[in-house]
Amino acid sequence: MTSVSRRVFGAGALATGLTIGRPLLAEEPRRGGTLVATWGGGEPQACYVPSGGGPGPTFSSSKLLERLARRQRDGAFAGELAESWKPADDFRSYTVKLREGVKFHDGKPMTADDVAYSVDEVWKKYAATASMADYSGVETPDAGTVVISYSRPMPEFTFASLLSGSVNYVLPRHVYAGSDALANPANDAPIGTGPWKLKQWVRGSHIELVRNDDYWRPGFPYMDRLVLRFVRDPAGRAAALEAGEIQVGVFNPVSPTEIKRLTNGKLVATTEGYEEAVWATTMECNCRKPLFAKREVRQAMFLAIDRGQIARTVYYGYARPGTGPIFSPNTAFYTPDIYSTAFDPKKAAALLDAAGYKRNGKASRFTVNLVAGGWFPENAKVGALVKQALEDIGVAVNLAAPDRAAAIKRLYTDYDFDLAISNQANPSEPVPTTTQYYTSDGIKKGVPFRNASGFSSPETDALVDRIRVETDPATRKAMVVDFQKTVAEEAFDLPLVELDTFTVAAAKVQNHTTDPNILATSWHDIWLAA
Repeated sequence: MTSVSRRVFGAGALATGLTIGRPLLAEEPRRGGTLVATWGGGEPQACYVPSGGGPGPTFSSSKLLERLARRQRDGAFAGELAESWKPADDFRSYTVKLREGVKFHDGKPMTADDVAYSVDEVWKKYAATASMADYSGVETPDAGTVVISYSRPMPEFTFASLLSGSVNYVLPRHVYAGSDALANPANDAPIGTGPWKLKQWVRGSHIELVRNDDYWRPGFPYMDRLVLRFVRDPAGRAAALEAGEIQVGVFNPVSPTEIKRLTNGKLVATTEGYEEAVWATTMECNCRKPLFAKREVRQAMFLAIDRGQIARTVYYGYARPGTGPIFSPNTAFYTPDIYSTAFDPKKAAALLDAAGYKRNGKASRFTVNLVAGGWFPENAKVGALVKQALEDIGVAVNLAAPDRAAAIKRLYTDYDFDLAISNQANPSEPVPTTTQYYTSDGIKKGVPFRNASGFSSPETDALVDRIRVETDPATRKAMVVDFQKTVAEEAFDLPLVELDTFTVAAAKVQNHTTDPNILATSWHDIWLAA
């Protein structure tokens, strides 16, 4: 059984010095009972979305559908529906051995045909398109073996990350074949191999799941029912947690200002469980504009901003200053040894002077249009602090904070901005989730959350392409370090702050945080202490 150990906020863990409760520690899992859970968002558009669909569908579908592998909290990869995988000598193919005795919720056995269909028709087309740029085909030598091939070498870390992708599920071919996967009715009532089966979805209220008695892991899950309840506003979620109507909330379920009041012995809070989905608030320069063609001007924009102030005032200490494109919790690839854009307004002013934008008395050097993406309410607050910081060094700012749809159009279709406040959620494997913000192939008009800056460098593109196929781990890490140095110095898209995402749970809830991506965990081993 996975250890219950977790890092829980203690005194001094945050700038506000909160003292947070501790979970109950029980030696033996207790069977039975019902757990009611929620997340920091609204009702998902579908229980499962083949292309991902955001945090909501990931949270609901991961209890019903499963992946071939999973990333563990210690950083190692482990088999899920796959028992093992082995690369060919040239790393252009991998042989995957499937777990025996796995059944879908309708009783049909899972076989290599289901995996081949999922890879060919869903991963390649929707779930993992960018990760499969070099994919060349899949074969099924027998019912328990799958061979996935590539036109170029595929590093082991990248392949294991692909198998562990949050929505790279194995779907039942007999349910999806011959249909449009995006519109299949099963997306609202997934038939998977997971520990939970869907009983009902009460629209506007909750999804009710029940134990899969034929689950391939003997003795799991422990509980009888799992209810995923949808509460749109943080105050409502806080009230339900406090009243005991909800026992666990993930993905920032309540306002940070409520944490101290709620964690009074009955509830605890932790930032564990988000290592594979580290969020950041970023700023992006539109390099299509002549003003930002000069690297010194881009650097000055970041140097003018007090990231510590943003962490303290907007995120109440649940954040830390960002440095570069690889976020600091990424122990596999992160390096602090890069060009620093830490707060230095004097250096920012000097760079603008040297670039030919000297200040004439109290007049502004120039004016920029700053757009704060409307997907998180904090972005507008960050935009206000950025506006103030830039005005302090003589840059006039027109700030706009449009809603989600309008912001996506302005940033990713019309490119109607000079500076943009946005967000990224990056896993450990940098290619392609992270790198697509910085390479030419990430410039896709109308496609959100890619390279909106328009920055294009043949040297950076070539470096990322080499990272994509390098199979020696040490050499590959050195290349990723070079990538970080290049991007940080170019300063066209960098994090302002890295965010501490948190979970609030009743102290009696055990094993709720045994996965490095809690939104994508199956919760097969979660249980309630007496």
